Amino acid sequence: MTATLDYRDDIAVLTLGDDENRFSPEWLEAISTHLSEIDSTAKGLITVGSGKFYSNGLDLEWLMSNGDRAEWYVQQVQDLFNRILTYPLPTIAAVNGHTFGAGAMFAIAHDYRLMREDRGYYCFPEVDINIPFTPGMAALIQAKLTPQTAITAMTTGHRYSAADALAAGLVDGTASQSELVAAALGRLTPIAGKDRGTLAAIKTTMYSSVTAALGQRRN
Repeated sequence: MTATLDYRDDIAVLTLGDDENRFSPEWLEAISTHLSEIDSTAKGLITVGSGKFYSNGLDLEWLMSNGDRAEWYVQQVQDLFNRILTYPLPTIAAVNGHTFGAGAMFAIAHDYRLMREDRGYYCFPEVDINIPFTPGMAALIQAKLTPQTAITAMTTGHRYSAADALAAGLVDGTASQSELVAAALGRLTPIAGKDRGTLAAIKTTMYSSVTAALGQRRN
């Protein structure tokens, strides 16, 4: 299933898909299209998966088959992180299941994260699959985590359960699967409706070094 969009009053709920929700070029384009609609029609954004996964990140199969487009592809992914990081609405990732690698980075680019309490791991496995972080990806993760959590998460590939992720500050709360979106709505609704331009400007200033690193083209 491709990404789908629903609204709960003025809050957009963007479902990333019902499989591993890897970042294929088609998936990236679909998400971008939805985000363009949402930022002009909604007052807040919730992203969520459906089933076992929130997102398993990079589409490594596509990447292996299209090595000549690797630089372009990585920049598309980083542009998505940048967009969510400075999005002109309050954002929450409702992490319904496994979120690995770039999927975990996508979630951490949101303002807040809630995680299903009884299933799924939050993990940056790059050290175990021999894929170093780009400067932008490293900057994004380090901007959201304490130094000690960042060193553990980024250099050990530790798989965080919901309880572990909450204790480490990777997520801001946990909920049952059936209550995850409702819990996200409960957190988002009271802070929704801020002026878009002001909110975007504040986030852009807060994360200026991260957005610069994410936007830097590699030679």
